[in-house]
Amino acid sequence: MYKQLIRPVLFKFDPEKIHHFTFSCLRIGQNLPFVKGIIKSSFEVSHPALEREVFGLKFKNPVGLAAGFDKDAKLYKELSALGFGFIEIGTLTPKPQPGNPKKRLFRLRADQAIINRMGFNNGGVEEAVERLKKNSDVLIGGNIGKNKVTPNEEAVEDYKICFDALFDYVDYFVVNVSSPNTPNLRALQDKEPLTLLLNTLMEKNALKEAPKPILLKIAPDLTDDQLLDIIDIVKETKIAGVIATNTTIARDGLTSDESLIKETGGLSGKPLTARSTEVIKFLAEKSNKAFPIIGVGGIHTAEDALEKLDAGADLVQLYTGFIYEGPKLIKDINKAIIARS
Repeated sequence: MYKQLIRPVLFKFDPEKIHHFTFSCLRIGQNLPFVKGIIKSSFEVSHPALEREVFGLKFKNPVGLAAGFDKDAKLYKELSALGFGFIEIGTLTPKPQPGNPKKRLFRLRADQAIINRMGFNNGGVEEAVERLKKNSDVLIGGNIGKNKVTPNEEAVEDYKICFDALFDYVDYFVVNVSSPNTPNLRALQDKEPLTLLLNTLMEKNALKEAPKPILLKIAPDLTDDQLLDIIDIVKETKIAGVIATNTTIARDGLTSDESLIKETGGLSGKPLTARSTEVIKFLAEKSNKAFPIIGVGGIHTAEDALEKLDAGADLVQLYTGFIYEGPKLIKDINKAIIARS
């Protein structure tokens, strides 16, 4: 029903405006009597074969929602009812920021893709914390970044602020240094600044009574040598794992209108399927599966998800595939995993 009836209507409108409209519909709809129960029974799948224990956390199923969809932790409960095993909120920054000028979100329908240059638009970490205080049963990842105005030399302080603010309210952390939409952010992926950043957070983490898993989200545009550096950094800093991958700045093989292809920003969706799987496979093989990997990028079918799991991912996340395929995709993936068990 989603692809035949709902999506054609939604795709007639501006992507960012319809995102906020959809949020409002989900919130209002699930507050109506019996609606949340109907939604959960329609999409949730429970089975022992779906349960995972990864970096010390227990997941009811391995299909999560990637960061960027619920940046400000406004809808994590309602989204969880669609069958997700976990929800990653953010990217959050210490101070609120509007992000980049609009228009900044574009659908490439012919390629089943999206280009975004949102620029870490969010209401600030403290605002999200107030919403997360109401959480009781949703497994939450906290994706953290730096404010646009913060120079890279001072970026560590921004990540520390977010880490401290979120610590009591998320189950794991994700350090985002791989978004292409904040100027110079990707420079923090270089070995020296990245090692410093992760070691600093791990030192703070070690002081906690119950440390939380810290993961690193990486770009799909890294070379093999840079990926080998990532493996070394994970080993050296002893972080919990890696999320592979973020959006790409590449535009290879696209068939959409030239004006869309020329838009700056990060590309997500179907064109990223093969590359993100390659990165997962490379990391898993070269590290001898030394750390957990969350696979994300171009998952539009159950088969796409299974390929990432077979390549070495322990969990998967959806974003663009969820927009194009609808919530049934979550159920399809979970059912395919059960069928193979």
